[in-house]
Amino acid sequence: MASIDDIIKREVNPFDLVNLRTGNFWGQNYELESIVESIHQEAITEIEGFLNLVTTDNGSRTVLLVGDSGSGKSYLLGRLKRTFNSKAFFAYIGPWVDNDYMWRHVLRNTVDSLIQVPEGQEDSQLILWLKNLSVFTKTNLKKQLFNDSFWQLLLGDRQKFINHLKKTYLKAGIYNPDIFFGVLHDLTDPELYLLACEWLRGDNLSEESMQALRLKHCIDAEDAAKNILANFGKISTATQPIVLCFDQVETLPSWPSNPQALFNINTTIHSENLKNFLIIISIVTNGWKQSYRYIQQSDKARIERLISLKSIDFTQVEALWAYRLQPLHQEANPKPDSPIFPLKRQLLEENFPGGKTMPRNAFVLGRLEYQEYKLSLINGGKTPDSKPPITPEEREQAEFQLLWQQEYKKVQAKIDKISLLAAPDLIRMVQEALEVLQVQAIKHRLITGAYAGYSLSYQLPSKRENVGIVWTEDGNMRSFFSVMNACQKAIQQNLCQSLYLIRIGSVGNAKLAGYKIYSQIFTGTKHIHIKPNLTSVHYLATYHSLVHSAQAQELFVAGKVIALPVLQSLIRDSKVLEQCTLLQDLGIVTKQKPDPGKTIKDLRQVKDFLLNLVKTQGYMGVPTLISQGVNQFSNVEKTETQHLIDLLCQEKKVKIINPKSKLEDQLICLVTR
Repeated sequence: MASIDDIIKREVNPFDLVNLRTGNFWGQNYELESIVESIHQEAITEIEGFLNLVTTDNGSRTVLLVGDSGSGKSYLLGRLKRTFNSKAFFAYIGPWVDNDYMWRHVLRNTVDSLIQVPEGQEDSQLILWLKNLSVFTKTNLKKQLFNDSFWQLLLGDRQKFINHLKKTYLKAGIYNPDIFFGVLHDLTDPELYLLACEWLRGDNLSEESMQALRLKHCIDAEDAAKNILANFGKISTATQPIVLCFDQVETLPSWPSNPQALFNINTTIHSENLKNFLIIISIVTNGWKQSYRYIQQSDKARIERLISLKSIDFTQVEALWAYRLQPLHQEANPKPDSPIFPLKRQLLEENFPGGKTMPRNAFVLGRLEYQEYKLSLINGGKTPDSKPPITPEEREQAEFQLLWQQEYKKVQAKIDKISLLAAPDLIRMVQEALEVLQVQAIKHRLITGAYAGYSLSYQLPSKRENVGIVWTEDGNMRSFFSVMNACQKAIQQNLCQSLYLIRIGSVGNAKLAGYKIYSQIFTGTKHIHIKPNLTSVHYLATYHSLVHSAQAQELFVAGKVIALPVLQSLIRDSKVLEQCTLLQDLGIVTKQKPDPGKTIKDLRQVKDFLLNLVKTQGYMGVPTLISQGVNQFSNVEKTETQHLIDLLCQEKKVKIINPKSKLEDQLICLVTR
């Protein structure tokens, strides 16, 4: 076994592995703060009390979770889900982009969360919710109907299933009971489950899909979305509450001068007696102070409790540090005397004289001091060469590109088809990309009517003419007709001189009215139909996620919080969006020549990743660098990664410090210019 110093030399800084920006707690790893149970325990206990009250009387309640930037609000939401998922269903509600679609956004996010599978379970929250409805778990014989013949009888007869639920919940005031209970029956059919989920989340399904579900209408209005959400609460009052976690609310449209949209939702849930919900609203302290005076007093009264997250003490900081350093200590022989070596408690006393700090600040300090110790192990406290190998600006760009690739990987895993995203979200992503690339005169809503939020316009820099963009992936051809009709009117009114339709889905056939208008607009004219690929959406969604984090003061690069203007500058300098083919097709960025093959393109990304990792680490073990590359890019082999490292050495961008040593002992660093 190696000494702790040898291990520190070769390994990645363990505090670099801490994801200081958070988001949707489904798929995130929140083990750090759950290991130290005392962190924010008072807040957790208080929220558990409100959850128990909802369970007892089914009355919805609201908790406002307030904390400074870096206090761990989003981590706490994840910990609540992890801790109480056995006694409640959890939904993560991220910020919406258009107040005209807020209820549909809440419903979509709720259903997206309900179809997730909790830890230790085989079924999704949605199926667990359905199985636990009192109508299926209570009989005169005290048998669970999921296990007896009566349940099988209901499953076999859709109308009996619907009638049974209508009779049971007659007094509950279910919205469109025949439709809603019919969709619940479809959830029990493996062949219809996905379609039923898509309908519940508000997708505008194709006519064929609607026929399969025996339905005529989608959830295409705010009031309908609100009422479907209410249905979930009304018929589950005898089971478990649904916890709606609103996060990053300071990034909502018009915040902080007009925060009413969010609090209108909360007040509506209370005033219209939407049952069995615990609402948790997470907001940064400054955002709450700025918005407070704009919130109506009646809406403030609907908040049962304001919970402020407190700083953590030195003992808790040391526990977090020890947890992060533990894997390195386990490999060392002999073991370090202190569980936080090479860090010291004295660092906390010197940097935080008040005796407390925020979790993020603790990790930032740990990262900085660990890195200084690591660099001190070579050449008597100096870096491998006589002067710093890169400037602070280059280090910031390297860290940002690593962050981008990490976030891009998460987005890839989360979004496996374009239709998972609502049209207002897609068009907002395009708008954000245009803004960061400094396109002029961007205006939301080119077309009018129900689908106005699907569109925008902007002005070309070289010509004084307006360009319009409409993005719709609605499968329903009636919806497509309405969008095409609105596009035709916009062109006739000369609101844009050229129009792009972005759509990968079908445009119908010659018999359909929507197709006929589509053909008139996009056949033999200067208007263009672009079929986007999933990779382009991944680029847009990655930037969209980082924008929200920057606006919520949760984006951290090179030891500091990054505001939106700095993020935009980093994006432009990195030129990462120039690889987005959709932006190339729109003529916003220069169209790149096609690569000879996908593998070559992937290897270029791997090569950049390896170089950026060395830049941020100062130096590290060659085997560690290889394993990091393989872990980040699942389709890349060790031999390919080793070859890329050799290329970087040949290009004199990096060098092996001890080339005569065995591979497992070799260290790599940057070449000083």
